Amino acid sequence: MPSVFARAMSPAEVRFAVRLTPRGGADRIEGVVDGVLRAVVSAPAIEGAANQALLRLLAAELGVSRSSVRLVAGAAGRQKLVVVDGMERDEVLARWPELAV
Repeated sequence: MPSVFARAMSPAEVRFAVRLTPRGGADRIEGVVDGVLRAVVSAPAIEGAANQALLRLLAAELGVSRSSVRLVAGAAGRQKLVVVDGMERDEVLARWPELAV
């Protein structure tokens, strides 16, 4: 995976890659595979519904507001690049230690 998908931007902003599966039943995090977070959402990949569900799921899992989580790449594909504002790298790694951050 290119380093752009796994680097911290600043002490209070963290980027990481997510592989999203839409229409997968209940919204959930399946874990980390090869440094990439795997997520499943029930929403379809229509008009950004799955992306919005992913951002809400990540915000809930990390305990931050929905506005703190942004999709910066991959809006039309399964591989996404997400930025979380207001969190440090170590805080995200405490949740998912195998994640490439």
